[in-house]
Amino acid sequence: MSLLTSDYDYPLPQELIALHPIPQRDASRMMVLYRDSQRIEHRQFKEFPSFVGTGDLVVLNETKVISARARSDDGRVGFLFLEVVGQNTWKCLVKPGRRMRVGATVRLAGVVGTVREILPDGERVIAFESPIDLDAAGRIPLPPYLEREPDLVDAERYQTVYARSQGAVAAPTAGLHFTPEILGAIPHTFITLHVGLGTFRPVQVENLEEHRMHAERYVVTREAAENINAASRIVAIGTTTTRVLESRGRPLSPGEGETNIFIHPPYRFRAVDALLTNFHLPKTTLLMLVSAFAGRKFILHAYEEAIREQYRFFSYGDCMLIV
Repeated sequence: MSLLTSDYDYPLPQELIALHPIPQRDASRMMVLYRDSQRIEHRQFKEFPSFVGTGDLVVLNETKVISARARSDDGRVGFLFLEVVGQNTWKCLVKPGRRMRVGATVRLAGVVGTVREILPDGERVIAFESPIDLDAAGRIPLPPYLEREPDLVDAERYQTVYARSQGAVAAPTAGLHFTPEILGAIPHTFITLHVGLGTFRPVQVENLEEHRMHAERYVVTREAAENINAASRIVAIGTTTTRVLESRGRPLSPGEGETNIFIHPPYRFRAVDALLTNFHLPKTTLLMLVSAFAGRKFILHAYEEAIREQYRFFSYGDCMLIV
């Protein structure tokens, strides 16, 4: 066990970062980690249903990524729309900030917005005179490390096939591998957690106990709670699903709210029995979560093997199933 951020780092060749999705969602490779035996297998994601047994339930996050990136009509200000905080009022990141002091106005898609407040971390609360149609004015907020503008392929592929509840600014990437056919072959249910900007940010402090996790909104329906409580084993799809389930525990009650749970070693899991996840950036809370689930040394060993075997990393990359 380690509470040092530097112990969750690893070197990654740039060429292994997946800059674009592969042609078929379910054609990804899948590394399988067996926690009990510390064994690793190299499989294909198409084989995932064979790992789902009688009494198992696959739980997925049905959040939908909004077209959160936009520019002002004069092109001078860039926006990342983070969250609705009132009628026609949004919490946003803006760049450059010097143009967006309290009281400043800006026009976006023909609608005038006024900065009402600057929050401690620099986010702006902006009130618009009428609703903003982000589907028309914005674009998909690809992760910054991709260093490119989104295209028509991204508009489809940076969403899961089951996305339906708008509110995320980043995709629950473990779900990007699923097709309708694979979903139809497994018992499953949905929860919602709207993935926030802080999900992929590196931890800035060396002592994990000093890190404060961002809060993300979630919903667990009564139907989902009943299905989850009736299952003998829960297979969580992604770290976002895991955070919701572990925040509420089992037996699970329906409800909605926010969670800022920070899962890292030596956390003891209460709800999740198996986890499908992508390969995560160094020093992130995501890597710390999977390290809590499978053990830090085992995870870092698996990442070393993934690099040797030329797996594709990060949001558009391959996946890992931990059982």
